Amino acid sequence: MTSTASLADALHVPQDVQDLLFREARTANSFSDEPVSEEQIQAIYDLVKWAPTSMNTQPLRALVIRTEEGKQRLLPHMSEGNRAKTASAPVTVVLAADTDFHENLPKTFPHKPDAKDLFADETGREGFARLNSLLQVGYFIIGVRAAGLAAGPMTGFDAAGVDKEFFADRNWKSLVVVNVGKPGENPWFDRLPRLDYDEVVETV
Repeated sequence: MTSTASLADALHVPQDVQDLLFREARTANSFSDEPVSEEQIQAIYDLVKWAPTSMNTQPLRALVIRTEEGKQRLLPHMSEGNRAKTASAPVTVVLAADTDFHENLPKTFPHKPDAKDLFADETGREGFARLNSLLQVGYFIIGVRAAGLAAGPMTGFDAAGVDKEFFADRNWKSLVVVNVGKPGENPWFDRLPRLDYDEVVETV
């Protein structure tokens, strides 16, 4: 079995960057009261927007909740185990799939003028939007870590309730709620095991 140090040397970015983004990064379950600025959120998006999506569709949408009023609207839709940490996070981001993403294709995929017509079927379009948005959710989490912040992604919430509360006037479908901030007191659960290479990868 090749050592972690040897594998780290096989990658292009320095090991401290690898550790920041993956090995030492953890899902935070408590947050300090240190604020997260609008500039930090913008910087995260400005980085992760370059990651790939199919046909450059970019269907992910984000609702940034930082006010007490916004939190009080969100908290009833969170599962009981996720409410306290969501209430304490300086910023919570609802990540959603825009099922009307195809309206932007004349801008994002300009070399194919009829690209929008490929997504006339609403059911197929929603599945496509969800798949590519979930790719972008992963990019967003890495972007939060790159900003020196902790991410606490959660799927334990009433998505239909969140959609009704915040997105009744648009075709956004919530996927993941992510708390963002600096870790607070006792923020980490015990590190859980990961599957090894030979358990996951097959070569033909």
